Amino acid sequence: MVFGQYESKMISADSALPGRDRPAFSIPERHAVLGTPIQPPFPDGIETAVFALGCFWGAERLFWRLPGVYTTAVGYAGGHTPNPTYEEVCSGSTGHAEAVLVAFDPAKLSYESLLKTFFEEHDPTQGMRQGNDVGTQYRSAVYYTSDDQEGIARAAAEAYNQALQRSGFPALTTELAPAGPFYYAEEYHQQYLHKVPDGYCGLAGTGVPCAIPAPAEAQAESDGGLKPVAGNDEEWRGRLSSQQYAVLRQAGTERPFTGQYVDLDDDGMYRCGACGNPLFDSGAKYHSGCGWPSFTDALAPEAVELLEDTSHGMVRTEVRCARCQSHLGHVFDDGPPDRGGRRWCINSLSLDFDKR
Repeated sequence: MVFGQYESKMISADSALPGRDRPAFSIPERHAVLGTPIQPPFPDGIETAVFALGCFWGAERLFWRLPGVYTTAVGYAGGHTPNPTYEEVCSGSTGHAEAVLVAFDPAKLSYESLLKTFFEEHDPTQGMRQGNDVGTQYRSAVYYTSDDQEGIARAAAEAYNQALQRSGFPALTTELAPAGPFYYAEEYHQQYLHKVPDGYCGLAGTGVPCAIPAPAEAQAESDGGLKPVAGNDEEWRGRLSSQQYAVLRQAGTERPFTGQYVDLDDDGMYRCGACGNPLFDSGAKYHSGCGWPSFTDALAPEAVELLEDTSHGMVRTEVRCARCQSHLGHVFDDGPPDRGGRRWCINSLSLDFDKR
């Protein structure tokens, strides 16, 4: 199938252009914004990651703005033709995707944070296109540079695929593959939106937050931040404050606009205040104006239980922690339509917050 003049099917290695043994153009030495070298060798401790998410002009700017990024560059990855030109890539005859190389300091910026930016800032369900940009060079892809990156990327993709489909989107089409050669693009493409501030950027996210699952090793070491579930009511009373007990164990409701998390915008994870069960990612939080912390989705369907609540002469859907059955709040169907249409209205007293 072909969209206009652009190929929507990957070309085979046998049919790809032969390319050349060296670049057909000069490559700039330094980043026009950060002032750092864009080609290796990079300083000790700097790691690299490669992402493709549509037109690389806008994609590169997303990453060079992140604290902890040492340098970025745009180029061509995931294809067959050595040292291609932009025109060759756009012809669909090289197999390459327009990609961004990100060199970052993992002590300041995690690979998980890069993946979160990657998934949330484009639509990874569109196959060989991104919006109006159509062709194999605009596909969504993560090219991992280590075994650790592969494990994190695959777990993130699986979790985000589930979140997207819960919000009514098609399945994820992101390519996951080991990073092969990264061929730098022509000088005028590098940091293009710095040179042309009002230049074209066709990227648009889905509005679905991306929650990155904790690595299995970290869960094993810390038990995922979980607390033991109390065995009886006396234990709950001893563990929780009187206000927490009234909300979590007696299905009470804190007064609106009094909770500590109503206006919190920090990046992190919200857990059950009774047992530590991970419940909501900060990326799903929004300001609804209702007076309680509001989210567009739970971290995972299995994290919560939904029950019919007919108290106070109303019919509502109660939200409980699936691990300890503590009361969290209610879920309503008046949330942002472009983010699934649900408002998870949760008591601050039902939550703990782990800042990332």
